[in-house]
Amino acid sequence: QVQLEESGGGLVQAGESLRLSCAGSGRTFVNYASLYTMGWFRQAPGKERKLVAAIAWAGGSPYYEDSVKGRFTISRERVKNTVNLQMNNLKPEDAGVYYCAVKQRGGTEYTHWGQGTQVTVSV
Repeated sequence: QVQLEESGGGLVQAGESLRLSCAGSGRTFVNYASLYTMGWFRQAPGKERKLVAAIAWAGGSPYYEDSVKGRFTISRERVKNTVNLQMNNLKPEDAGVYYCAVKQRGGTEYTHWGQGTQVTVSV
């Protein structure tokens, strides 16, 4: 089993920061985490879900969508089975529901998803 639970969303003003966390659990996740890539997606109202950052659990260079480069940082805490997304200098266009997801490293599709956490950025 792979279970993902996001936390840390909320309402902030433009320019402020938020830190999202995604806790992975379940026997499959714990035993095979080293084979996974973890991603954070954002879905704004009326728009498709979009990958904003990703990192391989085993290490390597993270991926960032162009609009968040220099502002967002994805990191993992192996001991806690957690992937974090530090979001600085938030902009109104960063708002949406943020989802954590998992795929097999090298795979094309994310196969397990969390329930999402809402991020609202006011001007």
